[in-house]
Amino acid sequence: MVFMAASQSDSLLLFEEIPLRPDFTMEAGLMRDGHAPVVGLDEVGRGPLAGPVVAAAVILDPDKIPDGLNDSKLLTEAARDALYEEIMATAQAVSVSSLCSTSIDQSNILRASLEGMRRAVMSLCLEPRYALADGRDVPPGLPCPCKAVIKGDQRSQSIAAASIVAKVTRDRMMVRTGLQAPAYGFDSHVGYATKKHRDALALHGPLARLHRMTFAPLKKGAEPVEAGTEAELV
Repeated sequence: MVFMAASQSDSLLLFEEIPLRPDFTMEAGLMRDGHAPVVGLDEVGRGPLAGPVVAAAVILDPDKIPDGLNDSKLLTEAARDALYEEIMATAQAVSVSSLCSTSIDQSNILRASLEGMRRAVMSLCLEPRYALADGRDVPPGLPCPCKAVIKGDQRSQSIAAASIVAKVTRDRMMVRTGLQAPAYGFDSHVGYATKKHRDALALHGPLARLHRMTFAPLKKGAEPVEAGTEAELV
């Protein structure tokens, strides 16, 4: 086990225990109490300067849990892709939702992330009896009780599975987007604020309906351009 200092709000706790790998302990306890099925929720894409935030909801089959589930950020691309395929083949239900950069700009990234989780749950083909959501906040408007789990993708296999599905889905979306705007290099940074991305923004400006104009350093930048108008500069 590894330990992380608790937040100030957890005044009665000195440390929060994080397993070396996520397990099914929380889900199993909820299921014993009659809360089956349990859905794991996570999102990917809060930090990028461009592209959507993508949320996933996954109800794992307790008898067919893929080996190696973990926080998607701790896995290689090859491992994520392999686990994605296994999750999609074995899970009882999977749903994905995305909110575009315009929606993010019109509300804020936290609200968009939570709304993405809510939509993912509402789109499941199997109604959950309980939800475990990564982070500190519970998505509003869910049809079942929900617990927010800090570092949940490192504690719960269901949340870890959702993080993998969300990450692989978003990365593939951004790679496809890059085919329409090759000057920005989305296939390599998928919208995050790398030097390559920031250099492209300085040279070509932000893209309409793709870059998040409320995010620094875009707030005071150039007016957005349409995708494709930079192609002759590549």
